Amino acid sequence: MIRFIWPWALSLLPLPLAARWFPPARPKVEGALRIPFCRALLDLQAGAGDGAVRRLRRQWGIWLLWVLLVSALARPVWVETDRPALDSGRDLLLLLDISGSMRQMDFERDGVPLSRFDLMRESASRFLAARQGDRVGLILFGEKPHLRAPPTWDHRVLAELIAEAKIALAGESTAIGDAVVLGIRHLRQARPEGRVMVLITDGANNEGRVAPLQAAQLARRAGIRIHTIGLGRPEAPAPNPWGIWSTEGAEKYERALLEGLARQTGGRFAHALDAAALEAALAAIEALEPTPDPRLALHLARPLHPWLLVSALVVGLAWRWRRP
Repeated sequence: MIRFIWPWALSLLPLPLAARWFPPARPKVEGALRIPFCRALLDLQAGAGDGAVRRLRRQWGIWLLWVLLVSALARPVWVETDRPALDSGRDLLLLLDISGSMRQMDFERDGVPLSRFDLMRESASRFLAARQGDRVGLILFGEKPHLRAPPTWDHRVLAELIAEAKIALAGESTAIGDAVVLGIRHLRQARPEGRVMVLITDGANNEGRVAPLQAAQLARRAGIRIHTIGLGRPEAPAPNPWGIWSTEGAEKYERALLEGLARQTGGRFAHALDAAALEAALAAIEALEPTPDPRLALHLARPLHPWLLVSALVVGLAWRWRRP
């Protein structure tokens, strides 16, 4: 597939046509003899009909030379359709809370009430789609953490796993510390400079064998950054169809815990009170953990402009040699 690094240069192609609108500068000649049939004499000198043919060939040669030069200026490259994604050198784990308290209906998008879980799942899918340069894995946690996928390039499968996640699939309680420890176990073999976790939870840790801040110390020793996002609003915009029992413990939002996780590991903490805030928090993480610019693939592709320049040189020499 042919792509152009500087496609704006192609706008120069019609420039010679635009130049024809400007009147040519004619030198002032005094005492010249005007011969109205001068062109006919030149045609007869060149042979019957040869003058018009030569002019046409000369015009086509000039136009071909101009197209080749402008196309070379646009820097065309050949990009393989099945080229691999640019590697950011990063192994990223998504840690998503699927405990019972995530049923709380305290969010909305475009006027439609959403649970914390539904909003988290939608936003995590969007975040995953933007991480084309990363190997991404998935941990779902409730009472116990479960590794759904180790860091992989197969983002399509990860998106399906996120879409298939269910609330309370791993229990009603929330074991943040155990989820972080499980993530550490699977990131130890990753590249040292690219170990990252993104933890999204409602912030109420009420289960597990390892305290979250102890897990943060282990993550720091392993060189793992943890970005944390806390979900939850003081008041719900819609009734909770799952009953009051599903919100038990939701008021125990542990902001200090999530801040400590991020601070100890060099990550970022954000508290999302609405859908826009969650999108902004994930966008901030994308800025802190950037993926390679997709346009970089064009500069790594096979350049074609040298061939165009050689062709322009051949056309120019041929035009000059055949010019009467």
